[in-house]
Amino acid sequence: MPAVPQPVSPIQLLERRPDMGAKAMARVLGNYLRALRESRGMSPAAAGHHIRAHASKISRMETAHVSLKIRDVDDLLALYGVSADERAEITRLVQRSAQPDWWQPYGEVVPDWLQQLIGLERDAHIIRTYETQFVPGLLQTPAYAEAVVVSGHRLAPPEEVRKRVDLRLERQRRMSEPGAPVLWALIDEGVLYRPVGGRKVMRDQLSYLLEALRQPGIRLQIASYEASAAATPGAAVTYLRFAQGFLPDVVYLEHMTSAVYLDRLEDLDKYRAALDELSALAATPAASRAMLEAALEHYT
Repeated sequence: MPAVPQPVSPIQLLERRPDMGAKAMARVLGNYLRALRESRGMSPAAAGHHIRAHASKISRMETAHVSLKIRDVDDLLALYGVSADERAEITRLVQRSAQPDWWQPYGEVVPDWLQQLIGLERDAHIIRTYETQFVPGLLQTPAYAEAVVVSGHRLAPPEEVRKRVDLRLERQRRMSEPGAPVLWALIDEGVLYRPVGGRKVMRDQLSYLLEALRQPGIRLQIASYEASAAATPGAAVTYLRFAQGFLPDVVYLEHMTSAVYLDRLEDLDKYRAALDELSALAATPAASRAMLEAALEHYT
């Protein structure tokens, strides 16, 4: 039987990405714990018994759906045969993964199910997104973002609306920093003719998208009605691709009051294939420019 390869330590990954965010760090640590457990041929139930917990807690730790506790991690690392020196180093990483992230001041407008996306998107290599109803949040103008927020939170007070819009704009700003991921956006043609916020808001938004086409870190394609009818993931989807050896890819599917994160290989393969097929059928960036200009003319 071939030897099981030793999992890559988070310490080595941190050397490659010293600016790694807290959420990405938590996922790195969780993946490391899972790889160690599997390399030892141990079940989640057996590992959970060792730290006086159920198998479900082990699964939540390994998928970063629960905050990591130093004692639990240290006990598991000892069980898996990790040296005392490395355990001490990883303990410091566990502390780092629990540090408040930049969005904490936005408080209640960042639900638990959204935090992981915000924490991971800056550490991604490529963000692929397909939108069927609205312009992707990372490409919205302030006025368009406000109209979208108000439509989804009609009873929210003005201060809450402002904080939600500010959060979206801050996410955009961070995506323009050096080392930020490439944004590859597919937008359904119907989005261009849905008058979110009124004619002036749409004119400004479409003009902004035309400018975005010239930015090197953005690839923008419009999926015509025919293209989206022939091939579609079925709903809006965000696919975060990470540099090889850093983190597994993640698919993010958002609902009205929750979200689903998928990282199983079979799920990733299906969504990546669906996005690839739609990209092949969608307009090229040059043709997308012509479609945006035609939509802009519609609002003038």
